[in-house]
Amino acid sequence: MPPSYDFAAEIADCARAVEAALDRLLVEERLSGPGPAARRVVAAMRHGSLNGGKRLRPLLVRQAAQVFGVPAEAAMPAGLAVEAVHCYSLLHDDLPAMDDDDLRRGQPTVHVAFDEATAILAGDALLTHAFALLADETCHPDPTVRIRLVAELAAGSGVGGMVGGQMRDIEGEKGGFSNGDIEVMQAMKTGALIRASVRMGAILGGADPRALSAMTAYAQAAGRAFQLADDILDVTATSEAMGKATGKDAGKGKQTLVAQMGLEAARRELDTIVNDAVMALRTFGPRADGLRATARYFASRNS
Repeated sequence: MPPSYDFAAEIADCARAVEAALDRLLVEERLSGPGPAARRVVAAMRHGSLNGGKRLRPLLVRQAAQVFGVPAEAAMPAGLAVEAVHCYSLLHDDLPAMDDDDLRRGQPTVHVAFDEATAILAGDALLTHAFALLADETCHPDPTVRIRLVAELAAGSGVGGMVGGQMRDIEGEKGGFSNGDIEVMQAMKTGALIRASVRMGAILGGADPRALSAMTAYAQAAGRAFQLADDILDVTATSEAMGKATGKDAGKGKQTLVAQMGLEAARRELDTIVNDAVMALRTFGPRADGLRATARYFASRNS
């Protein structure tokens, strides 16, 4: 990473590149086979995936891969796969049976713009095609690496990761959380896909076990920082700034770390977590400046 590294330029460049790649991917011609892709489902996939989002998870894949000398364009297929899984999770989270949200990225959620059944199927399709992206030779020439990427994303998004975290969140809303349960839930619901993003970038770059362990420590701290910052924003930010409803946690009586420790203590804890993330990268030098900047961004963002 050059001394003149510009985080604002990189996050904007990555978002543009991901948006353009998703626009090319989410079309009937690319998604068909063995039969023609259902036009309404494709339209719902596009509605839920395009026109917004910071593309932070593909950014993490890209930045982690760059630490090991992988160019940004070579990391794009894996980044798109993670983003497709993230978008699928949003489509399903917004459903009436889950978080029951009507607004996402400043526009009607997919189940509002289309209907619930279409939103479910569009999410299913995004999840399915994510793994097709990783299986394709354009992702990496070595099939062993591609299999590792598939396994990593499956672990991060499955019952031991994002899906399991969502289940724990639902259970916690009904029965409450005991000590430590909130951290476990958040590490799975939000942190697991962030962890997978970083590790996938490192795997693309052929990281050895020691380097992968350091990247994992960073990723776990970054995931905690992202979720804690999100909880803080739910209390402090406006719906207009966030592009979605805020204050819902308090409205539901939902237990969060902010509710437990108070806003100022949560902000101090956030600073500590970001420092942990940055320190985990100390062996990589300037090559990891992008990852360091992203961890700091997680804590400073206002939307």
